[in-house]
Amino acid sequence: MSRHARILVIVAVAFAAILVACGTARRAATFAPPALVEVQPAEPQALPEAPAPEAGAADQAGRGGGEPAASGEVIYRTGPEQPAPLASERLIIKDGNVRLLVEDTDVAIDGVMQAVGDLGGYVLSSRIWYQAWGEENYKYASITIGVPAEEFERAIRRLRALAVRVLDETSTGEDVTDQYVDLQSRLESLQATRARILEFLDQARTVQEALTVNQELAAVEAQIEEVQGRINYLSGRAAFSTITIQLEPELPEIVPTPTPTPTLTPTPTPTATPVPWDPSETFDSASGAVTTLYRLAADLLIWIAVVGLPVLVPIGLLVWLGRRIARGRPRKPPEAPSGEG
Repeated sequence: MSRHARILVIVAVAFAAILVACGTARRAATFAPPALVEVQPAEPQALPEAPAPEAGAADQAGRGGGEPAASGEVIYRTGPEQPAPLASERLIIKDGNVRLLVEDTDVAIDGVMQAVGDLGGYVLSSRIWYQAWGEENYKYASITIGVPAEEFERAIRRLRALAVRVLDETSTGEDVTDQYVDLQSRLESLQATRARILEFLDQARTVQEALTVNQELAAVEAQIEEVQGRINYLSGRAAFSTITIQLEPELPEIVPTPTPTPTLTPTPTPTATPVPWDPSETFDSASGAVTTLYRLAADLLIWIAVVGLPVLVPIGLLVWLGRRIARGRPRKPPEAPSGEG
């Protein structure tokens, strides 16, 4: 890069920094977003005869798409501009969400569409589905609409009138005025920087210098497009509010079908009849009793042999040893009575 091109780039960067600082100071002085200066062209018969534009100026107009202002300054526009809010206005993005219980979902959907048309809004998205209840399927719907911000409260009232009961309702708002002001200041600074770079581009003497300056110009124009797009988005969102409507049908109460209780028929009691005497049955009963007694006697002997002997034998041995010891001790002779010679 030649020395002349480097000087041009340095001067452009310094000039852009000064403009950004001036725009920031102006934004801090007031919260109201500054309006874009948009000069309407005068009638053809009122325009003074201007000298023929130079080649450089024509090239600037072709590249930047500028419009001549009354002072000769070129104002460049990169896209559709939204009107700036007045000093007493704030940019508020409103959103709403309502959940409605309706008698007939189809009728409620028609009412929502009628309200959108009357308020000058539009439908962003819609969804319809069915759910089973009892033996029938009932229709549900979810619709997202956009309405002008000044018609937001009226739209909410129209939607409430469609419902048997409002199940849930939420409204939110976001103040984006400060963002809008920052973007406007940044846009003005970038537009002034672009105009200055275009002047440097006209002064370029070599192809290398022109390419270098053109790279800086492309970067600035990309930033202008980004800022302008964000400005348009905020203006559009603030101008139209979004409302999401959930429609739920009123479901009938399911009454359980009564089932008949079966009647119990009493079982007839058979009449007792005398049983004839049977000696074999008596013999079987007696044999069973004898067998039971023998079984009990055998069980008792088994218990005595298993449990009694290990316990009673040691005790019996101890008793026997004690008696033997007691018998083996010598007896003490009786004492003679006193007084006898």
